Amino acid sequence: MRLSTKGRYAVTAMLDLALHSGKGPVTLADISVDQGISLSYLEQLFAALRSKQLVRGVRGPGGGYYLGKPSDEISIADIICAVDEWVEFTHCNGREDCRGGNPCLTHTLWDQLSNEVFSFLDAISLADLVRRGLGDGAEVDRADQPALDKKQAA
Repeated sequence: MRLSTKGRYAVTAMLDLALHSGKGPVTLADISVDQGISLSYLEQLFAALRSKQLVRGVRGPGGGYYLGKPSDEISIADIICAVDEWVEFTHCNGREDCRGGNPCLTHTLWDQLSNEVFSFLDAISLADLVRRGLGDGAEVDRADQPALDKKQAA
């Protein structure tokens, strides 16, 4: 099982936004450079995130994006679902028609696993990830980003 690039990049971009949320709007160009995600891909992701009110944009000079809610109110599951991504382990996508309209013998097992993954990701907020990444939950300056990247890679 693998989460696609869409879900991973959405979480990464939202974490970048959360890390810099107290310093004014963050541009997609900054996130693109800092995280190595193409600008056009970020634009698509942020359109979906904006439609679910997870981010809000400010236009014009000095514009960019803010979190749409406090970071402790945005779960990782919220982000993944906002970009129409989900990890489903059943072959029937939860419809219970694996075998000609009937559930397969292992349907319940894979359905429960899907629910466990959702519950796990729903229990983790952006604020939790910020605390995990920084140790003490302090905000980081963009100038400190390379140091944070090295710390997280270790």
